Amino acid sequence: MQLKMLVTDLGDIDISQITLNLLKEYLAKQSERLKPSSLGHRIRFVRSIFRFAYEETYLPTNPSLKLREPKMDKRIPKFLVEEDIIHLKISCQTLRERALLEFLYSTGCRIGEVEKLNIEDLNWENCSAIVNGKGSKQREVYFTTECKVWLKKYLANREDSCKALFVTDTKPIKRMAIPTLRWALKRLADRGEIEANVYPHRFRHTYACQLLDNGAPLDFIQGMLGHEKASTTQIYAQLRGERRRELYRRFF
Repeated sequence: MQLKMLVTDLGDIDISQITLNLLKEYLAKQSERLKPSSLGHRIRFVRSIFRFAYEETYLPTNPSLKLREPKMDKRIPKFLVEEDIIHLKISCQTLRERALLEFLYSTGCRIGEVEKLNIEDLNWENCSAIVNGKGSKQREVYFTTECKVWLKKYLANREDSCKALFVTDTKPIKRMAIPTLRWALKRLADRGEIEANVYPHRFRHTYACQLLDNGAPLDFIQGMLGHEKASTTQIYAQLRGERRRELYRRFF
């Protein structure tokens, strides 16, 4: 799709005739309608195409080498306030919904980590789980006693032999995929008439926010979230002020 758009915009021209200036003109047009993140993705695609052409000797030089991605503004992560969480809990109609909600809220796991979880990964005594994060790095996460209760209720109600922690409702019973997990949360939010946009990663931001509110240091939060770089966690430091403003707007 992106290749087709590139060819359409540049016209019927041999790849060897494409210069850095032509690429800059093409990307300048794209920047008028694309967000910085999407433009950055487009630039990475263009660079990969010309890097391949150069390495395969279709080009004597690589005209895309000096293309630079736009600087991204660090946006403050969006979180859910306690009122939203309460509404979501009240709106749960199945044991699976409540178990999934409690697990996301109390562990701060990425949705991909939740998808891969098996029942055997849970340690009931410690209220913990071993998850496989980015780069296949494992870490231990913890969940609340309330989460433990709902997980056990959900699992006790299941009659399948699937090893996955969260499985589909319909037969054949299988592991819930990421789109299905997202849809389950969206349906729950619609039922609860939550104004905020509810998606899996927002629970992760909310989790970090809760830790901050309770006085947890950033290096501890970094470890709990499985961030490789401290700079990734640093953005949550801005949540303190943003959370106060959000609560003020809601309750004053």
